[in-house]
Amino acid sequence: MSGCNLSCKKLRSYTLPLSPRSLQRSQSLQEQTYQALRTAILSGELMPGQRLIETHLAKKLQVSRTPIREAVRQLQREELVIAEPNNILRVATISMTDAIQLYDCRLALEQLSVVEACEHATESQIQNLNLMVMQAEKLINSKPSQLTNFQLLDLDYRFHRLLAESSGNLWLRSLLDQVFDKMMLLRIHTIQNNRDVLEIRTEHRQIYEAVQARNPDAATQAIKAHLVASKERVAREMQNLQQTSSIVQEG
Repeated sequence: MSGCNLSCKKLRSYTLPLSPRSLQRSQSLQEQTYQALRTAILSGELMPGQRLIETHLAKKLQVSRTPIREAVRQLQREELVIAEPNNILRVATISMTDAIQLYDCRLALEQLSVVEACEHATESQIQNLNLMVMQAEKLINSKPSQLTNFQLLDLDYRFHRLLAESSGNLWLRSLLDQVFDKMMLLRIHTIQNNRDVLEIRTEHRQIYEAVQARNPDAATQAIKAHLVASKERVAREMQNLQQTSSIVQEG
């Protein structure tokens, strides 16, 4: 799965519906189509479990079915699209087991991330971490909307990715990008129903302050507490969504 910058590739066009305007003509048609579909999936425009029909997507983007088919194959390799036994294509969904395992991966990787960041982060990177915390504090106090929810997700991603970049370990950053990609399917779905599943004000500030103080023990404790709490919030919300879905189906 290819790593990429969420703010420039995944959420830049979240205010725009899937359309020919999503395509950037400086890229090949296949790459344009792939990026447009990928952005639509990771921004929540194409929801987890939603069926993907080649003819509908081709009409929406005003391209032939060939680049659609090639883009979908690439998304299947990234496990963002799945093919059911009857060849029906759907946006991938994240199960409770998937969510727990992804958080466990983050717990292992991001403890290393903050320890290394305490040693290698530049003053500029630390200042940027602080800026993201302040931006999150401002957004949290704003009126909830789909736009602000995506902005909060973007800030959350950029904060954690900057920690990985600050470690100086490019392999660590690449591995976390893969985990972040998969988690976007989960985070988009849960935050739309409950904004409180994303806590990036107090918990992020505690992480920043530990890194700024170059204290690896405090940074490890802060990132562990943050991710454990986040895992619990998301798990509760997924259970609530499953219960709601069961009630609707029974009714």
